[in-house]
Amino acid sequence: MTTSDTPDQEPADPDTFIAHHPPERRVTIERLRLLCVASLVSLIGLGVAWELWLAPLPQGTGMLALKVLPLCLGVAGLLKHRLYTYRWLTLLIWLYFTEGVVRVTGDAGLSQILAGIEVALSVVLFTACSVYIRLRLRVLPPKPKKGAAA
Repeated sequence: MTTSDTPDQEPADPDTFIAHHPPERRVTIERLRLLCVASLVSLIGLGVAWELWLAPLPQGTGMLALKVLPLCLGVAGLLKHRLYTYRWLTLLIWLYFTEGVVRVTGDAGLSQILAGIEVALSVVLFTACSVYIRLRLRVLPPKPKKGAAA
């Protein structure tokens, strides 16, 4: 038995993750995946640019740019339709949301604007991942059995 034949593991081909959904839902799922990936990559880029070039902390070494490393772990899982990645990312994103809210209220100038963008991207990522999970878990109604009396 190969690993793709076991019932508790997802198949290796990403298209098989959404193949059992109707075409309209598949399109929506793909668009949500693209939105999730785009907002995650934007959040990673924002975090690196913010801490290294745009508004680094005074006398800072740029080590705060490492805060985006946990987000980098999720990119591959999103691209492969790994439902587990979407789930843990919805929990992790609240750390970045909280950091953004704290820095919006505590910082000034460009750093405050960047924190507002971080909050917005966090909300978009959380919402897109949540809807993606909900659509992926929605299953089709069972097909009627052949020969069953109606």
